[in-house]
Amino acid sequence: MSGTINKSAKIAVLCGGLSSERDVSLRSGKNCFDALQRLGYTNAQLIDMDRHVAETLIREQIEVVFLALHGKYGEDGCIQGMLEILGIPYTGNRVAASAITMDKDMTKKILRAEGLPVVPSVTVKRNGSSHFPPELFESLRFPVMVKPATEGSSIGMTKVNERPNLDNALQTASTYCPSVLVEEFVTGKSITVGVFNRNGKPVVTPILEMRTKTEWYDLEAKYTEGLTEFILPAELPDDVTRAIQEMALKAHKAVGCHGVSRTDFVVDEQNRFYILEINTIPGMTNLSDLPAQAKCMGVDYDELVECILQTAVN
Repeated sequence: MSGTINKSAKIAVLCGGLSSERDVSLRSGKNCFDALQRLGYTNAQLIDMDRHVAETLIREQIEVVFLALHGKYGEDGCIQGMLEILGIPYTGNRVAASAITMDKDMTKKILRAEGLPVVPSVTVKRNGSSHFPPELFESLRFPVMVKPATEGSSIGMTKVNERPNLDNALQTASTYCPSVLVEEFVTGKSITVGVFNRNGKPVVTPILEMRTKTEWYDLEAKYTEGLTEFILPAELPDDVTRAIQEMALKAHKAVGCHGVSRTDFVVDEQNRFYILEINTIPGMTNLSDLPAQAKCMGVDYDELVECILQTAVN
């Protein structure tokens, strides 16, 4: 399907949902819904996704879905597959890219195969109980970040400075996902780069650096006002800036992203940079990265929402 979405189209902004990122998603969804109202999409409605969402969409005769879901069932290809079956156009990334990028280990394998830089890591699964084979960690250097392989917003993540503290971090992460990523911690700048379609073509945003008052860019720092300072554009040499932006676009294409993505990097003290992960439905709250990046390049919140909306049909 291609074209432009009519202002009178029945649009559902799906948010909330069933994941651990539900609260953030509700905030993203409300902001996007308000923007659609300002843009003149008078038949837009806000829907909190539950297990009966297919029935709701059919009953409400929804013509287009704007996805503002984060995490499980929203960013992992599940809702996208259901919408494909229902024949309802939806915003952003399709099934395959959504499923791939939700799995941090799978994403790393693809990026590494494409020659893109990633941080050394191992991925482990509990072998029947709560035990993790210790020999798997022998090649890693501490400190490390321990992450559930399929969660976002830093949920379930722990920084571990010494080996004796690793087991507790593994148990925490495994309560969210049986697969756990143990990744070497790179000291440096936390940065992120957005890609979104504008006039039908992917454009790369300015680089945003996040300077936090916490030890690392955790859940509290991401969503508590005053805990993170945005440096936009990031203070990097021009050649490093260009290289990272090019890398973000390459990563976007490598995993098959459509319409929008946000890639997180770390830049060490020698200006070497590594991809950490790719987000396929970036946050759209008042404190989120992508709206700030778009604003820096002259695209206000409402125009960004319009750009994302049009990815449903282009």
